[in-house]
Amino acid sequence: MSAPQVLVLAKTPEPGRVKTRLCPPCTPEQAARIAAAALADTLDTVATATAGARILVVDGDHPAPAGWERLAQRGGPLADRLANAFADTRPVADTRPVADHRGTAAATLLIGMDTPQLTAAHLDAAMGLLGTADGPDAVLGPADDGGWWALGLRQPGHAEALRAIPTSTAHTGRLTLAALRRRGLRVHLLPRLRDVDTAADAHAVAALCPPDSRFALAVAVDVPSAAAVGR
Repeated sequence: MSAPQVLVLAKTPEPGRVKTRLCPPCTPEQAARIAAAALADTLDTVATATAGARILVVDGDHPAPAGWERLAQRGGPLADRLANAFADTRPVADTRPVADHRGTAAATLLIGMDTPQLTAAHLDAAMGLLGTADGPDAVLGPADDGGWWALGLRQPGHAEALRAIPTSTAHTGRLTLAALRRRGLRVHLLPRLRDVDTAADAHAVAALCPPDSRFALAVAVDVPSAAAVGR
């Protein structure tokens, strides 16, 4: 049984295009450095996890690490780009119908770049569940803001359900879980993690990262504390 593949959905860290909710107190340049650090730490973590293919699904020209595949994001709304990421990385040899959600050859785990506190243990646990014959059909990692930080599917065709779900809302995770269950999938919930959207998020997540990580160091330099902003 082959290990699931991992997709990292990311945006090239360019000022004004990433982490705009950090501004203020950050400048667009500072926000871009925070995003770059989060992405770099995430890619390093995925590289240490036990996985099949590792694929960077990117908006922009950010390069993939050595040994990774790289794929351009396709579509306009985030919901379509998520569904397309699963569709565009589905192995050609996988010809099972969507209804056959017990297959494992094409099992895929998708994560973003907003949870740099992610560990290889988080990923290995998720992929272990997908790669176990009697495991769940899907895994979903809820985020503190109501969204989700990870979605894993034994049969990637079920990601079509994402197209009808509004993204970046306080109900996205709940609606995603309901949509998967309506398809008859058994869903295992992964540990809840906090996304980095605001300055408060950045400081809270940095405290969960190794102090010498790129993200923790970048936050210390580029994200003013609440006390500093109030002065």
